[in-house]
Amino acid sequence: MTEFKSKISKEEIANYPVAEFDGNIYIIQTIADADRAVSELEKEAVLGFDTETRPAFRKGQSNKVALMQLSSQNNCFLFRLNRIGIPNSLAQLLANKSVLKIGLSLKDDFRAISKMAKVKPDNFIELQTYVKSFGIEEMSLAKIFAIIFGLKISKAQRLTNWEADVLTSKQKGYAALDAWATREIYMKLDSISKDKKIDSDKLQL
Repeated sequence: MTEFKSKISKEEIANYPVAEFDGNIYIIQTIADADRAVSELEKEAVLGFDTETRPAFRKGQSNKVALMQLSSQNNCFLFRLNRIGIPNSLAQLLANKSVLKIGLSLKDDFRAISKMAKVKPDNFIELQTYVKSFGIEEMSLAKIFAIIFGLKISKAQRLTNWEADVLTSKQKGYAALDAWATREIYMKLDSISKDKKIDSDKLQL
């Protein structure tokens, strides 16, 4: 089986080429759009998952999840939850046992989602747990992705305003890349280790 580094430094990653998502990005900001997007996403076997929240800079302040990203290999849908909440169709997709969803730090995401709607996520794999079976000890998406693909994920947009009236092209690219990257990591590891049994605990709220 392919051997991966267990750790990687920021200095090493700094020299890597920058990763980009070159697929289609769709902004979802109405219930009707959400229903149509979910219909497409339900056709996929594996999806990458992530969320973005407007940063809070005051002590004790917190914000609700503003964006939820779900990505296939070539298409990423950005659901603007600050505008539409969590529609029933999206909640049903998160709970769909037939579609595998891949994410990172899922407990934090699920906790935040639970404050917005009664959702019971199912058939999710936590990458932080999954990669340990391949000898990778890093916990951040950027470092895991760098170890596996030799590419750098820029985090420059992480602390931007995810509730802005219009998301910038850089915000959209960043958000899509994060969700797509979770899927790519899983697909790569799964493809090289079909016969390796992984204890991928299904995380639920």
